[in-house]
Amino acid sequence: MKLIDIYRTFVQEGIKADFRSPIEIKKKLSETRKNFRKLSSIRKRLFDKESLTNPFSDTRILHGDVQTHIKRILVGIDMEVAEVLLADRLSKDGRNIDLILAHHPEGVALAGLYDVMDLQTDVLRHLGFKAEIARSLMGKRIHEVNRRLHSANHTRAVDATKLLNIPMMCCHTPADNHVAGYLQKIMDAKKPKTLQSIIDLLLKEPEYQDGERHKAGPKILIGKSHDKAGRIFVDMTGGTEGSKEIFARLSQLGIDTLLCMHLSEEHYNRVKSEHLHVVNAGHMASDNLGMNLLLDKLLKKDFIEFIECSGFRRVRR
Repeated sequence: MKLIDIYRTFVQEGIKADFRSPIEIKKKLSETRKNFRKLSSIRKRLFDKESLTNPFSDTRILHGDVQTHIKRILVGIDMEVAEVLLADRLSKDGRNIDLILAHHPEGVALAGLYDVMDLQTDVLRHLGFKAEIARSLMGKRIHEVNRRLHSANHTRAVDATKLLNIPMMCCHTPADNHVAGYLQKIMDAKKPKTLQSIIDLLLKEPEYQDGERHKAGPKILIGKSHDKAGRIFVDMTGGTEGSKEIFARLSQLGIDTLLCMHLSEEHYNRVKSEHLHVVNAGHMASDNLGMNLLLDKLLKKDFIEFIECSGFRRVRR
């Protein structure tokens, strides 16, 4: 399979698994193209033209000829300079690495992470938030993330791949869409009665079993094991953590339990007083589940060998 085919598969499958409808995604892309046409000539030359057809700013080919044939991929959750050197070493030892695949974004995909957070605005609308309230709440958070990432040295790993001429790409939101949708379907179908029942359901998945073995498995952050789970909202996609202001409104909309993959200390302190239970499924385990679901779809098209590293464990369903 060619690199461009892998990239397009990830984008297409990410769209299929998205909480937004195809019409909503087409509207977003149409608005991007409309804004592009208004740019000056120099701005058009510098514009990230992938955003005209790809709604996920955190999923990009970061380096490499798109026509490169890929047979072996080094896959990890965080792929930085150390992992790039590992890929080079493996190639020199006879296990040629055709592609470095990261889950968490690097390079331009990291710098553009804030843009994909619009997805959370649409998720909030679907939960029952008024559109203007959802945009207002998420707008503040998006600007915050944009400011934080703007000064980051985000090209380090990509620069290393260019020096060693190893193709690299990252796939973030398409994988997160898969884990969020997968778990929401399980929770909606099984309707766990207690917080412990949520943990028990998660531990049926190999990725969460592995997380538990490494002391990073599912945990109840707010609530007790026998507390009623009620209505469960799986919050695991949209770039990074959303607004801290949404928690009170979630409980007002009838959400009883938040099932997430990580929660910052600031978000944790805010949600404690908002009459919500919180279950943390585990960050690495959840990222593994999302990537594995996506890679399963890739293998339906061609055989590719995956080498695990940087917190990734391959599980095939």
